[in-house]
Amino acid sequence: MLVVFVLLGVSLASVGLAQSGRNKGKPKVSTTKTGSGRASPEPDRSGTPSSSHSQSTQARPTADSPKDKSEEVDESDTIHVSSNLVPIPASVIDPKGTAVVGLRLEDFELRVDGQLKQISDMTRSETSVRLAMLFDNSGSLDMAREFEKQAARHFFRQVMRPLDEAAIYSVETESYLAQPLTSDIQLLERTIDGFGKPEGSTSLFDAIIDAAAYLRPYTSRRVMVIVSDGVETTSRNDFETTIQRVLANDCQIFIVQTGLYNGANLRALAAERRMEQLSGQTGGAVYIPKSTAELNDAFQQIAADLAHQYVLSYYPGDERRDGRFHNIDLRVKARKDVRVRARKGYYSPKASNIAANEW
Repeated sequence: MLVVFVLLGVSLASVGLAQSGRNKGKPKVSTTKTGSGRASPEPDRSGTPSSSHSQSTQARPTADSPKDKSEEVDESDTIHVSSNLVPIPASVIDPKGTAVVGLRLEDFELRVDGQLKQISDMTRSETSVRLAMLFDNSGSLDMAREFEKQAARHFFRQVMRPLDEAAIYSVETESYLAQPLTSDIQLLERTIDGFGKPEGSTSLFDAIIDAAAYLRPYTSRRVMVIVSDGVETTSRNDFETTIQRVLANDCQIFIVQTGLYNGANLRALAAERRMEQLSGQTGGAVYIPKSTAELNDAFQQIAADLAHQYVLSYYPGDERRDGRFHNIDLRVKARKDVRVRARKGYYSPKASNIAANEW
């Protein structure tokens, strides 16, 4: 019995020493290279990584977490895009009102504050469009309501291409984004159909400013189509602020001024002048249908205008980063018989605000 107990004690001591020897130092984890070049733990026979690795991949990285070397980008490979670009969408119209096509970059002449400037680039209407339609749902618009909705639906079918997107704002006492940007024409049509009877007051300026800010992040052509009588009643912002924000956000505005069917004596002349100034400053146009039959024609003209535009680019120098308004005059050098419709100016961002993308 004594011999048995002695042998048992020696055996247990040997096992303890072996285990303590294996616990010294950190365990080695077998790794394999993934497609990204990063090391990942060798999966076990079941095909799943170890539990410790699973927990680390599920945790969200913090802002202070160091980047993996494979994610580092060489400075020489980085493309720096200047936010100082001034896009100038332009429509060229002959005396008959027909769009002039086939012009080249050298056919245009650009002056900024009276000084001749170089145009950096020119593209045609294949540039994508990000469009916001502002549909007046206030109580001031009631006549021919169903036809307005029908014409708006038809406009989306005419102007939308696969590369374009459109959004819809409802203009009322508290204007709001009724449909975010989408290329789904049926979804846009259903949004228009869903608008009920117009009621309440009109916060048109606020809706214009909100839509301009909404379109700002997109590098494509930014277009607003306003379907309204243009009468403003309850906005928190005034007209001058509205123009500044629209020009700062590089938006082009087309206006279908509805609700003016009973003759010139019923027109809100102040609203009409504001709409003409707003569209003229941005290179758009105002259409004032005198009957419901002309509403659809107005939408067709806007669609045709967008389809035949030239999009010019101008890069101001660093001396232009002064936060001020600069006048633009765009002409076709060899054609005195044509009319160029383009923005009349731009607000240059201050040098200290460019990084923050402020106007």
